[in-house]
Amino acid sequence: MSTSRQTVKASSDTPKTRINKYICESGICSRKAADKFILSGAVAINGKQANLGEKVSADDNVTLHGVVIKPLAASQLIFIALNKPVGVVCTAASSDKRNIIDFVDHPFRIFPIGRLDKDSQGLIFLTNRCDLVDKIMHAGNQHEKQYIVTVNKPITDEFVNGLVNGVPMLGVVTKPCKVEQLSELTFSITLDQGLNRQIRRMCKHFHYSVTKLERVRIMHVQLAELPVGSWRNLSSDESAKILLELDGSTPTV
Repeated sequence: MSTSRQTVKASSDTPKTRINKYICESGICSRKAADKFILSGAVAINGKQANLGEKVSADDNVTLHGVVIKPLAASQLIFIALNKPVGVVCTAASSDKRNIIDFVDHPFRIFPIGRLDKDSQGLIFLTNRCDLVDKIMHAGNQHEKQYIVTVNKPITDEFVNGLVNGVPMLGVVTKPCKVEQLSELTFSITLDQGLNRQIRRMCKHFHYSVTKLERVRIMHVQLAELPVGSWRNLSSDESAKILLELDGSTPTV
């Protein structure tokens, strides 16, 4: 009798995860896409059709279109840094001949984390963990990104101060940011915001045009000496720091 009670207690203590997060952590798709699969009836839990918001544990049998899925183990994590060239588009759509997935040509399915404009270059992450994509992309998590920007005319103190203090665009005012002038035409800017073409729009507000834009850092990961067009696996320390920083972050809904 005591053995039975212990078994029930152990089962009740098994951690449970929302079904869309469970699917996302398998590397198959985002949470949003997982919700669509659930609504379409393609997901089952222990042989029964899953419902939105339902929770599962590691002991449950979860299937998508009849195929059993499991969250990726830590050893299966793919996390790479690419120095994206100008002209490569941050999309997985095969209809675009210069899409980032075909450009990297990784042997396993991966997803880009965020975007860099087609006419911009520099550091971008790709991973097979959709939940990491969601967490890093969430604007409220304030993950820093640093860029080196070259403009078409001499930089003034007024221009620098204007960038630092916020610029009206897309119906909002950009958050205060860090700006350092590096040369007559070049400056470094660090943002924890990701509005569409934000830096180019900020410069345009002050009648400057961007002639070169390169992202050189995301969080604590530096572009460093990675050649344009090349990619590398993040080190175990780099990945561990990102996972630690993301622990408890709110994913995109």
